[in-house]
Amino acid sequence: MTQPRTDWTRDEIAALFDLPFAELVFRAAETHREHHTPGEIQLCTLLSIKTGGCAEDCGYCSQSAHHNTGLKAEKLIDVDAVMIAAREAKTAGSQRFCMGAAWRELKDRDMDAIVSMISGVRALGMETCMTLGMIEPHQARRLAEAGLDYYNHNIDTSPEHYGDIITTRTFQDRLDTLGHVRDAGMAVCSGGIVGMGETRSDRVGFVHALATLPRHPESVPVNALVPVKGTPLGDMLADTPLAKIDDIEFVRTVAVARITMPKSMVRLSAGRESMSEATQALCFLAGANSIFTGDKLLTTGNRGDSADAALLAKLGLRAMESAEPMRAELEAAE
Repeated sequence: MTQPRTDWTRDEIAALFDLPFAELVFRAAETHREHHTPGEIQLCTLLSIKTGGCAEDCGYCSQSAHHNTGLKAEKLIDVDAVMIAAREAKTAGSQRFCMGAAWRELKDRDMDAIVSMISGVRALGMETCMTLGMIEPHQARRLAEAGLDYYNHNIDTSPEHYGDIITTRTFQDRLDTLGHVRDAGMAVCSGGIVGMGETRSDRVGFVHALATLPRHPESVPVNALVPVKGTPLGDMLADTPLAKIDDIEFVRTVAVARITMPKSMVRLSAGRESMSEATQALCFLAGANSIFTGDKLLTTGNRGDSADAALLAKLGLRAMESAEPMRAELEAAE
């Protein structure tokens, strides 16, 4: 089986961004059909298992202890609460259940509870994904042994723009965690956020950093910034509304991610609640084949199951029925 390229240059990626819009979307749609079942969308649910009080200073995040967003820090929720949410998500049609904790890094003292969550959700027949901040090699191995399918750790933006968004950990810290995840045998989920005041060159750099990893992330979430009052980026957008990325540029980013990482699940993630149906349809045409559904994404709003079902029906798209074929493909690749 031919493996996707990992030797993309920035000039090549910039040339894709510069294509006429219709040509770019056409190429992305062709790539998508070559590697994925057309018309099929993976539904995922995201649950905050530990909210607020994070020591990181990410400029977009409502959960940072550095920002005055009015969000109260909470403790890690119990396993039973996670299982209730997971069963509800499965009933609503989700194939993947993602759990996120507002931590700078995973602490060993929390590992037993985390492992129980993974085992319980996995027993429901759902794919499991967690985002717990930075992890060490021994922690990655234990998560893998527990059956965790995906570990999410976004790179957020380009290496050059990163320091303008986060100062409490480096871009290399992000890459190191992704390496630990990969070495432990888990699938990687890594993407970022557009609309954070970055340039087109930064969007090129963001895609380039992911597309030149030794192995592409199996899941690439592309988020549009959700401005939260009290965060540096949320306040910036409130003062400068024109800083918001336009819809066509967002679709371009999705399309370039699809072309450069053809086998990855490209997830249309945060920001959908303010996107028009037409913009979302263009994203699906450009190769996005996964969404977060439900009413909430960690602490920000989302469109909700009924709205998503109506949109998919309008577009003639269908929910992916099972995560098992994807899991088998990942295991075969090891």
